[in-house]
Amino acid sequence: MTRTIAGLPLLAAVAVFSSAALPAQAAEPDVAALRQEIDAMKADYEARIAALEARVAAAETARATPATPAAPSDVAAAETDTSPDPIDLADTGSDATPPPPASAAANALNPGISVVLNGNYVASSEDPSLARIPGFALGDEAGPAARGFSLAESEVTLAANVDPYLYASLTVAFDGQGEAGVEEAYIQTTALPNGLTLKGGRFFSGIGYLNERHAHNWSFIDMPLPYRAFLGGQYGDDGVQVRWLAPTDLFLEVGAEWFRGDSFPAGNGADRGAGTQTVFVHTGADINDSSSWLAAASYIHTKADARETTDPLYGLDVFSGDSDVAMVSGVYKWAPGGNSVQRNLTLSGELFLATESGRFNGVPVDGDKTGWYVQGVYQFRPRWSVGLRYSALDAGDTPATLVGTTLDGLGLNSWSASALIEYDSSEFGRFRLQYSRDESDRKARDELFLQYTVVYGPHGAHRY
Repeated sequence: MTRTIAGLPLLAAVAVFSSAALPAQAAEPDVAALRQEIDAMKADYEARIAALEARVAAAETARATPATPAAPSDVAAAETDTSPDPIDLADTGSDATPPPPASAAANALNPGISVVLNGNYVASSEDPSLARIPGFALGDEAGPAARGFSLAESEVTLAANVDPYLYASLTVAFDGQGEAGVEEAYIQTTALPNGLTLKGGRFFSGIGYLNERHAHNWSFIDMPLPYRAFLGGQYGDDGVQVRWLAPTDLFLEVGAEWFRGDSFPAGNGADRGAGTQTVFVHTGADINDSSSWLAAASYIHTKADARETTDPLYGLDVFSGDSDVAMVSGVYKWAPGGNSVQRNLTLSGELFLATESGRFNGVPVDGDKTGWYVQGVYQFRPRWSVGLRYSALDAGDTPATLVGTTLDGLGLNSWSASALIEYDSSEFGRFRLQYSRDESDRKARDELFLQYTVVYGPHGAHRY
């Protein structure tokens, strides 16, 4: 009301000026018309003030309940990402959006819920349950997918900003038998100064290029051989992480982690439940408007205390000791003019250098192993992509004391090659056909995969 009164002198001045401009003989008959005009102007003025006050209230409500971030650790997600991620339709980006109803404001306090459904059909020339990689003790999750139809890893994620300082995420994964397990459950800071971010809970380590990615965001249906052999698929554990994003034009991120040490290649929470440490460095930049690159170096040290693994041929194995894996990663992405909708290309590769020392079934071991892979995925037209991947392992020389055990590499040159074709029905749905020739065992295995993946609900952006 104060603003209305303050505007009355202006309205009065307009009225006086109008009256003065009229001939004296016409002023008297037009007084009523002028008063009606003034009343109309007052009504319009008050209506505009009410509309502005409503917009201010809406803006204050929105500021009090911030939207869930797209994975605040994803500092590189601004780069071109061709993964089929749903769009958060709640963010219209329009200043003209009307104020939300009371029910919508209350719902803003609830977490965003997203679901990922994966389904597979696998045809294999050899029984996958008997698959092994001579020279390597494999974790429980490192084996190939079972034959026939199956529910592949599917996920339900609940994520939200807890307050202006913390973000929280919980991902429950369902395996092919329908058994549920907590894949990730962590809190993460959102407002620390100087480019620092802290994370605590259960999560995938930031080492390597593929390790942090959930199964629905893998470039191929399965992981390459080095991840299976050295990390049991991918390394995730309970622990803490610190990241630092350097204030430089060149993207530079440094991170370190300390984990409990329950996951392969660690085991049984050695060193009083603090048996795994990692460090990693990520750097990258744009080359031009159409291309960019990313490079990384990572190191993970794990300690195992009577870690048990099972070999289909030799049975139960027990290892106690240290495992160290160093990784060097490189990625190149191209999309004409930076627009990945029509065409885009992603080339990536990693080199693994591993050392394991300790006692394997009571026998002293101390040896080096290597592995690597290269892969490329090319989207040649909207919704259609093709991919090729080649990966290899070298178990090194087998000491005489390990001949005839799981760690006997049999002098094999273990390798695997895969070809992929993908069709995306939208950013929410994907269908894949993949063929793999796997010669990591004594007998080659041919595999044919069919896979569907659908995502619904608000889902955070993926890393570069």
